[in-house]
Amino acid sequence: MAGMSKIATGNGHGENSAYFDGWKAFEKNPFHLTDRRDGVIQMGLAENLLCFDFIGKWLMEHPEASLCNGEGVSKFKETALFQDYHGMPEFRRAVANFMAKVRGDRVEFDPDRIVMSGGATGAHEMVAFCLADPGEAILVPTPYYPGFDRDLRWRTGVELVPVICESSNNFKITRNALEAAYGKAQEANLRVKGLLITNPSNPLGTILDRETLKSIVSFINEKNIHLIGDEIYAATVFMEPEFVSISEIIEEVECNRDLIHIVYSLSKDMGFPGFRVGIVYSYNDAVVSCARKMSSFGLVSSQTQHLIASMLSDDGFVDNFIVKSKEQLLKRHKYFTWRLSQVGIGSLKSNAGLFIWMDLRKLLKEKTFEAEMDLWQVIIHEVKLNVSPGSSFHCHEPGWFRVCFANMDDNTMDVALSRIRTFMLNNNEAVVPPNKLCRRSSLKLSFSRRKDDFMSPGIMSPHSPLPQSPLVRTRT
Repeated sequence: MAGMSKIATGNGHGENSAYFDGWKAFEKNPFHLTDRRDGVIQMGLAENLLCFDFIGKWLMEHPEASLCNGEGVSKFKETALFQDYHGMPEFRRAVANFMAKVRGDRVEFDPDRIVMSGGATGAHEMVAFCLADPGEAILVPTPYYPGFDRDLRWRTGVELVPVICESSNNFKITRNALEAAYGKAQEANLRVKGLLITNPSNPLGTILDRETLKSIVSFINEKNIHLIGDEIYAATVFMEPEFVSISEIIEEVECNRDLIHIVYSLSKDMGFPGFRVGIVYSYNDAVVSCARKMSSFGLVSSQTQHLIASMLSDDGFVDNFIVKSKEQLLKRHKYFTWRLSQVGIGSLKSNAGLFIWMDLRKLLKEKTFEAEMDLWQVIIHEVKLNVSPGSSFHCHEPGWFRVCFANMDDNTMDVALSRIRTFMLNNNEAVVPPNKLCRRSSLKLSFSRRKDDFMSPGIMSPHSPLPQSPLVRTRT
């Protein structure tokens, strides 16, 4: 019997990780608010449900955008037939306009440099294929998204070299750390072809300040390596300081623009991961040309392009969406971190993203990754929360966990927070401030009184009983 390929049988998929193991535990026993209250609550999924009421209202008012009804049938044939790999012009214009608005209209984006891909996953692989050969390396600051081990490496053969960032300076990317990683790659006889930064950061929920970005641009120019800016969380910055894009920095400093590339998507900023809208925006003409040819392996469907183009061409909707989404994320973040603080759990100060970087170092029996995994096993199997251990994000300090807060309805979130509170009070009272422990009996009343200050009604979870989708309810 003929064997399978090395790629198919190898471990390059990156799924031998606690990050993916947590998902498997959830899938075996998923929480449901009414049908399975003892199930595992999904807090490992960086998904944005908080703006769906606003999007649903737009869909109800523009049923023709979906093409699945009488109002949209006139565009059906045109959309169903072959579309050029460049993508629909109106789609590329709308995405370029949205990218600019998310960045405060401080920069402009050329629609002709928009290259489509099947989500950010496909976009990252596309860039890796364009920039590096098998065995060459890309530097990546830690902690970083576990999926990069799959997206950039599995089929391309590219190596990832970690840039070690530390909690002592809030995981800031420093020039010394970049130089150390570059030197380590050279010692291993790896040719470094690029640096990948995620801004805002996943999993930290922080943004890179202007001076750090300038230092990064200076570094890649001196080394003559590429810079890939993953900016898929750009519209999730919910409080100051404001987001600064790499596209702004290259307007302010001298640099070789052929080295600058941006990966974007609508999966996080708009909560559309199912639409698989990924974008490569490169300032390098050769990369744009090559990526466009590669995009045939992961195009965005014409129906999705039409819907997105219609929605994002509505400037009034886009302006209101950006504001409303930030308001919802800020409320949820404030409430979530406040509830954790009530039982003595801290987190890295953050102002972006759909998650927090939770600090459980004081719960470890010893300062090792083995102790971190022991704690994670308790959280996933006994507390029944799928949170992601820092080691799965290549964090070099045990005890940090990423926990997502925007992917569930208010009631599910309260169940999750109650489980955390019970775990902390029953098993780890020594780490909870005494003045908070003596107020246990009043905590429940305090939570109910304060909740309206933080939350907005109507936020539902994909695992809660849902009303019919706005797309289903549109006229036929």
